[in-house]
Amino acid sequence: MAKTSKTPPSERPARRRRAPRGVVGTGGILMHDEPGGRILLDDPDSPENDDLQPSLDPGEQVAHSLGALSDLAGGILQSLAPRLIRDLDHELRERIRNSPIELNSFGYDPWGFNPDVARRTLLLFALVYRYYFRVQTSGLEHLPAGRMLVIPNHAGQIALDAGMIAIATVLEADPARPLRGMGEYWLPTIPFFNVFMARVGGVVGTPKNARDILEHGEAVIAFPEGVRGMSKPFAQRYQLQEFGYGFMRLALETNTPIVPVAVVGSEEQAISVGNIKPLADLLGMPAFPILLNYFPLPVRYHLYFGEPMEFRGNANDEDEVIGKKVEQVKARIHGMIQEGLRRRRNWFF
Repeated sequence: MAKTSKTPPSERPARRRRAPRGVVGTGGILMHDEPGGRILLDDPDSPENDDLQPSLDPGEQVAHSLGALSDLAGGILQSLAPRLIRDLDHELRERIRNSPIELNSFGYDPWGFNPDVARRTLLLFALVYRYYFRVQTSGLEHLPAGRMLVIPNHAGQIALDAGMIAIATVLEADPARPLRGMGEYWLPTIPFFNVFMARVGGVVGTPKNARDILEHGEAVIAFPEGVRGMSKPFAQRYQLQEFGYGFMRLALETNTPIVPVAVVGSEEQAISVGNIKPLADLLGMPAFPILLNYFPLPVRYHLYFGEPMEFRGNANDEDEVIGKKVEQVKARIHGMIQEGLRRRRNWFF
C-alpha cells in the first residue's frame, strides 16, 4: 500500500478567501464579497470557522432567516408569475425608485423602510387594488410636494382601506408618494411583525415618530377615527365616528398641510353585526367583530383626495380650540363621502 506523507500544519499553504464587507441589517453584520474580488490570506493556525461566529442575537437571526426565505420565495414566484404580475412588479419597482424617499447606502431609510420588502408587500395590494376592488381614484393632483398628513375615514373591520390608499399614492400619483403608516400601539407585540412593519414603512403612532417623519419631508397617513371607525357595525356605515385631536396638534406643530380623503366602498366589504368585547379584551385586540362574511366582498372602492387644508395656531391650545379645527376636517370628509355615495351606482360598480 502506498504511503502518504502528511504536511505539518505550519507548512500548509494558506487558505484563500475573498475579503468580506459588512452590510448593515436589522442589528448585526451580513457578510458579502468585496467588489473587485480582492483576495486575503487566512491565518493558517486559525480555526476554519473563525469567521462564522454569530454576531446576532437569536431573535435577529430569525428575522434575517425569514428575510432570506422571503427573498428566495419572491425570486421563485417572480420567475413563475404570469407576465401581468411581473409587469406590475416592475412598475412598482420603478415608481418606488423614483419617489422622493431618502435611503442610505444599504437601502434603508432612518426608520427601517426597505424598498424591496415594501415592493413585494405592495404587489399583493396592487393586485387587489386593480383586479379585485377595481379602485377608482380621483384628486391625486391635489397632493402637495413635501410633507403632508393624509386623513381618511376608516372602516371595513380590517385595514384594507389603508392599503388601497397607499397603493393609489404609489401607482397613480405623479411622482409616487409612499405613505408612512401610523400603527396602533399593540401591532409591534405580534411576533416578527415589528420588523415587517418597519420594512414596509410603518411606525408606531407616537407623536415623536410622526413629528420626526414629517420634519423629514415624508407623507404620513393617519385615521383619526381609529378602531372606532374600523370596527363599527354595518348599521352605522358612513357615519363618521369621533375624531381624535392628535393629528391636528401635529399639523399645527409642524406646519403640515392636511389632505382629506373620502373612501367609499370599504364599509360594504365586510358586514359586521356585532362585537364580542370580552373576547377582544381576552385576546388583547381592540375588537372582535361578528361578521357575515370573513372574506371581503369584491366591492368597488372609490377614493377621493381633496384639496389640502392648512391651519395655523398653537398646538398646545385647549381641546375646545383644537376641536373646532378638527370639525372642519371631519365636515370636509363627510361632504366628500356623501358626494361619492351620490355618484355610486351600487356596491360593485
